[in-house]
Formats: sequence, C-alpha cells, structure tokens
Amino acid sequence: MDVVFATSNKHKAMELSHLIGFKVKMAKVELDELQALSVRTVAAAKVKEAYKKVNKPVVVDDTGIHIASLNGFPGAFAKWFVEGLGHEGICRLMDRYKSRDAYAETCIAFCDGKIVKVFSGRVRGTIALHPRGNANLRWDSIFIPKGYKKTFGEMTTDEKSKISMRGIAVHKLKRFLELRHH
Repeated sequence: MDVVFATSNKHKAMELSHLIGFKVKMAKVELDELQALSVRTVAAAKVKEAYKKVNKPVVVDDTGIHIASLNGFPGAFAKWFVEGLGHEGICRLMDRYKSRDAYAETCIAFCDGKIVKVFSGRVRGTIALHPRGNANLRWDSIFIPKGYKKTFGEMTTDEKSKISMRGIAVHKLKRFLELRHH
C-alpha cells in the first residue's frame, strides 16, 4: 500500500507505522491548521491541503484532549495549551475543579483526490495530579486512560498501542485501506 503520512512529527510517523503494520512514507509538509475545537474538522481540512501538496494518497492525523471541566477545551488546541501552560501547569489548573475527567481523540483523515474519509478513535480518562513518564507525544505524561493507573507516557509502546485513540483510528484506517485494495 502506497500511502504518504503528512507530518513533521517523527514520533507520530513511527507510531503509525507500528500500528498499521507496514512502513508509512513520511512527508514533511507545512500545513495551515484550521482553528477549530473539533479534531475531526481540523483533520478533514488538513488532509485536503496535504493532498494538494503531495498529489498522492495521503493521511494526516490530528489529536486533541477534551477536558470535561473546561467544556471540552482544549480539543484540537491541545498543542498550544501544552506549550502555553506546560504539563505541570495543566495539572495544577485541574486542581481547581472537582472533575479531572477528559477524553483523548485522534482523527486520521485519508484523501486520494476523490474522497475524504475521517477515522476517529476516543479514549476516556483523567488528567493526572502531576506529569509522569515520557512526553514525546504532547500530553502523554498527563493523561491516564480509564481503568489504568499509568499515564500514556509511562506505558510501553505495545501497552499504549492496544488501548490508544490513535490505535483505534489506525485500525479503522487499515480496514478501509485493505478493502480498497481487494
């Protein structure tokens, strides 16, 4: 399968290749990011722009974290939220609220020039009291998936892959790609 993953994040590219089961070609392209709370909306807009730049079947992903006490914020703005407040700052901010409930969502969008498909994965969980573990993927060190005591940042790649929102979305993408090629 010849699919290009438009990203500048090598950690995301490695994770996608691991989850999908074959090496995905990475294309570092600068994409304008639509400003919207909805991860699905952002991913759909990005994949159309990415297709225009690479002119091949392409996938993009967008991930957000939606915190219940903040009415779903930061959503797709998670990157800027983490850059602005830092991991510890987000944990301290949540100390002001009764609920630390959140859900993480990844939307992987595919475009081949004719169709756009968006595949979504969600994982419910909570914001940790303090950052713990690896923070390569933005906020992994502060999100504890429901039913676990570890943050995503404390899990091995295999542990996280079995339950992650990206894993759920990639599984849907993989099924779609397999059906297209048969």
